[in-house]
Amino acid sequence: MTTTAAPKQPRRTQEQRSSEMRVRLLDATIECLVEFGYTGTTTPRVAERAGVTRGAMVHHFGSKTDLVVAAISHLAQRRTEAAMLEIGRIKDGADSIATMLDFLWELHQGPLFIAAMELWVAGRTDPVLAWEMGKVEPFVNNAVLMALSRYVPDEVHRKDARDFLYTAMDALRGILVSSFIEPDPARALRRWGRACAHLRVIAAASLPGIVIAD
Repeated sequence: MTTTAAPKQPRRTQEQRSSEMRVRLLDATIECLVEFGYTGTTTPRVAERAGVTRGAMVHHFGSKTDLVVAAISHLAQRRTEAAMLEIGRIKDGADSIATMLDFLWELHQGPLFIAAMELWVAGRTDPVLAWEMGKVEPFVNNAVLMALSRYVPDEVHRKDARDFLYTAMDALRGILVSSFIEPDPARALRRWGRACAHLRVIAAASLPGIVIAD
């Protein structure tokens, strides 16, 4: 009986191995930001989490600043991908405003938002981080707006819709940040529900072309 040997997998190039190593380090950085905060995200800790030697990490990122700056863009990309994925999971309903607000809530749950918050706060006293966050954050916000654009009819003024969504995100992020001090998901959700009641009043006045259930 003859057996057919399994085809050999092509060997990864040095460039592929290097790219995979960078992704492992950047993912580990995000995980450390979530678990240990910005201050606790040290280069030895990231190397350990990624399963690489300190020397291998230094080969790619010479300092914590280099590592975190690269992680900012990596995080922005993952948050953008999450926005696209999340909008695909949401079922269209009879109430477009409720659909959009539910989308925003789901999008701001989980580790990616927590990691972003750690970097926003750290950027207050670190101009390098602030500059880098300032460059990529508009791309993330634009991805959110684009994901929700299908719920905004052409006859609705797009600027009004954009202003409404930014206001909703500002309210939601404030609620979630305050929840870091006193973690209680149920309480945060109740506060978001209260904010949504007011946001719906704003939407009814400023976005008459969007469907809002009674």
